[in-house]
Amino acid sequence: MAARPTWQGHLKLSLVTCPVALYTATTSAADVRFHLINPDTHNRIRMVPTDPDAGPVERSHLVRGYEVSKDEYVLFDDADFDKVRLDSTKTIAIDKFVDEAEIDRLYWDDPFFVVPEKGAGVEAFAVIRDAMQKQGKVALGQLVLRGKERQLALEVRGKGLLAYTLRAHDEVRDADDYFDDIPKVKADADMVEIAARIIAQKEADFDPTAFKDRYDDALREMIKAKTKGGKGLVDVAEPDDTNVIDLMAALKNSLKGSAGGARKPAPKKPAAKSAPRKKTA
Repeated sequence: MAARPTWQGHLKLSLVTCPVALYTATTSAADVRFHLINPDTHNRIRMVPTDPDAGPVERSHLVRGYEVSKDEYVLFDDADFDKVRLDSTKTIAIDKFVDEAEIDRLYWDDPFFVVPEKGAGVEAFAVIRDAMQKQGKVALGQLVLRGKERQLALEVRGKGLLAYTLRAHDEVRDADDYFDDIPKVKADADMVEIAARIIAQKEADFDPTAFKDRYDDALREMIKAKTKGGKGLVDVAEPDDTNVIDLMAALKNSLKGSAGGARKPAPKKPAAKSAPRKKTA
C-alpha cells in the first residue's frame, strides 16, 4: 500500500482487540496549487519564522505556547504532549452502537479507511467487522487524532471498515440562529406543484464521477493561456436574480426545458451501504 497510515493502534470491542491502521480516504493531490511569488524577481517567497527581537529563528528550535494573559504564555515542547496520554491515543474502543439515521449530517466530518495490520490480528478484525455487518449498526468510539480527541463513527465497507470523525457538539452551530430571520412566506400551491414536477423530471442516480470541477478546469485553461503568453482571461456570465413578477413564467419555462431533456430514470443499482454525508464538506 503506497499511502502512509495517518494513525496506527488497536481496535477494541469488549475483550476482542486487533492492530489496525487508519488511512485518509480522500485526497487533494490533483488540486491546482499556487505559491507566493515576488513579481519583480519571479522568486518564490520563503516563509521564515522571525522573532521581532532576535530575528530569523530555526523552525526546529520553536515550541508551542498557550496564551494565559496578554503576551504571557505557558510553553509546551514535544515531551510535554507525550505526557498527555489517554486510552484513545493508541486504541479505538467501540463503546456503543447506534442507527445511522440518528447521527445528524452536520456532525459527519473526515473519512478514513480502517485496515487490519497483517498477522494474527486479521481474524479478530474479521470477527468485529462481520458482527457489525450482521447487526447493521454504526459503531461509536473515541480516538486522539492530530492533537485532539474525536468521536468516531465506524461502518463496514467491503473487506474493511470506514471511520468518520464526528464533530463535537460545541463545534456545530445552531441552525435557528441563521434560519429564524427567514421571513415566513406561503408559497403558491400551483408554483410548488410545477417546481415539484421539475424536480421529478431531473431525478437521477448519484454518480460522483459525473462531477467536474469547472473552476479548477478554468484555472488550468488560464495557466495554459498565460504559459503561451496570452492574457488568460476566463469570462463567465453572472446569472440574473429571479424576478418575483415572472416567477410563474420562469417555472413554466423551466418545466418545458427540463421536459425536453428528461430521461427515464435508470433502474437503481444495488450499492454499498454508506452513511449520509455532507458534501465533500
